[in-house]
Amino acid sequence: PERSGARTLAERPRLLARLGSASLGLFEQADEWFRFIGEISLSLARPVKLGARFPWRDFALFVQQAGAEALGIVALVSFLVGLILAFMGAVQLLRFGANIYVADLVGVGMAREMGAVMTAVVMAGRTGAAYAAQLGTMKVTQEIDALTTFGFRPMQYLVLPRVIALCLMMPLLCVYSDVMGLLGGVVVGTGMLDLSITQYWHETVAAVHLTDLLLGVFKAVLFGILIALAGCLRGMQSGSSASAVGDAATEAVVTSIVLIIAADGSLAVICNALGI
Repeated sequence: PERSGARTLAERPRLLARLGSASLGLFEQADEWFRFIGEISLSLARPVKLGARFPWRDFALFVQQAGAEALGIVALVSFLVGLILAFMGAVQLLRFGANIYVADLVGVGMAREMGAVMTAVVMAGRTGAAYAAQLGTMKVTQEIDALTTFGFRPMQYLVLPRVIALCLMMPLLCVYSDVMGLLGGVVVGTGMLDLSITQYWHETVAAVHLTDLLLGVFKAVLFGILIALAGCLRGMQSGSSASAVGDAATEAVVTSIVLIIAADGSLAVICNALGI
């Protein structure tokens, strides 16, 4: 029989030790983020080498994947969001006979917040996860090591084209999302509230200002940067197994959505303080 005391029992660390480990983990993650952003910034600061080693064909493919191929899902989600906003507003505004202000609600809501946020959430689940899976798979198959051996910089050759492509496409997708959301509001306004298309259009033009549209576009650019950084970072951090690639894609989506919500809340507070 086994003698008593032959095995060592693993003791659970104390609360203070667990808090210290968690704090060190947060600092390490922040350090990785700053290092990653610094390397991308250095890649942008090399214009001569950028022209020689920049994969233009791959960049055109990334633009197509992040732009034209995402129009369908962005249109569907934005149209339904505009429909829901108009319907929920109509239920409340009908009590006061203020049907016309549904156009204000949908127009301002889509231009300032919902257009950029919903587009970012869709692109985080679609493009951010794809970036993480692609780079994670390349790391598993040692393609990144092969590129480094041949003298290519992985940041400049793999990460930078994806980041630029998504940043260029996000503002266009945001404007497209705003238009589809307004169409959803028109459907509810004309079908449920007995408003004419002319009335709805004039009220929307009077309510939505250029500042609202530019703010939404600025948010879209910022969200595109966050999504691309999160997806590429998680892909480069992926392990060397098949399950690690799936974990990297999941972490990319979760990180992107958390950053989007945090950035949107911070911008809301800043805009309120500045009176925008």
